[in-house]
Amino acid sequence: MSLGTILLIVLILMLVGVVPAWPHSRSWGYGPSGLLGLVVVVLLILWLMGRL
Repeated sequence: MSLGTILLIVLILMLVGVVPAWPHSRSWGYGPSGLLGLVVVVLLILWLMGRL
């Protein structure tokens, strides 16, 4: 498995985990998903620059 595949799997699992509908994360609001969005944007920029 390449690093890109592992990162994609981890990001998908994180996206499912921070959905506010889950009981364990209902009180968190949308903060974690916003932070995860920032991580996705940074990874996308790194990928487009060829550093990932």
